[in-house]
Amino acid sequence: MLSAGSDPSAGFKKFAEEMDMLAKIESVSLGQGQAPKAEKAIERAKATGGWCLLQNCHLSVSWMPKLDILVEQLSEKDNEDFRIWLTSMPSGAFPVSILQCSVKMTMEPPTGLRANMLGTWATLDNKMINDCVKPKEYKTLLFAFSLFHALV
Repeated sequence: MLSAGSDPSAGFKKFAEEMDMLAKIESVSLGQGQAPKAEKAIERAKATGGWCLLQNCHLSVSWMPKLDILVEQLSEKDNEDFRIWLTSMPSGAFPVSILQCSVKMTMEPPTGLRANMLGTWATLDNKMINDCVKPKEYKTLLFAFSLFHALV
């Protein structure tokens, strides 16, 4: 469950890399017309043992009953590595049955300017920062963007 200003994408990718599943992720950002794509992604992940990340479920309220049916149809016969990951803002349209059978995490935005900037910089690695033609200027630009992001 997301709070305004939080984005779990970087943390999710880092976790997938640690679990050696980065190559087996299929991500769909839900919204208008994305339901068929999401259903196919779930089916492929079930068959191959991949992870299916469905982002912004709150934007696809009309598809939530179908997602509920798909989750109910999951069984022990599915690949043991298969996972569905869902992100959503709090929504009354989100199926309660999915919430009841899921492991839930809440992403809270960092409190305060310092914590926000430290969180942003923690997602960056030194290789990415220093592998450019002008690392000093790049660091200054990254600092300005992270400060702007923290303030906004």
